[in-house]
Amino acid sequence: MNVTQLSPTFRVSPQITTDDVAEAKEQGIGVIVCNRPDGESADQIPAADIRRACDAAGIKFVELPMNGPNYSPEQVSTLKSLIDDGSNILAYCRTGNRSSILYNATQGSN
Repeated sequence: MNVTQLSPTFRVSPQITTDDVAEAKEQGIGVIVCNRPDGESADQIPAADIRRACDAAGIKFVELPMNGPNYSPEQVSTLKSLIDDGSNILAYCRTGNRSSILYNATQGSN
């Protein structure tokens, strides 16, 4: 799993697999956030599959799909709440870029 750490409790990654969920659990991840809409590519692992793996591993799964770099105020608010809860978070999309953009948006919100 190719992970970039943006803060002590927030990491981003390109698309993860169901096997990556177990690795994330071993690394202390308590929440996985999907910023990738289903159906972007034929080889994409559906969010429902990642959700099932998270449920089995005892990791909270949250879907906040973004269309390109665009995000809503609600997505920023939801992610900021997750960050403020203090859990270790892994957010993913196709490359990790959208997840980074949304994280950065939370850093300027109150």
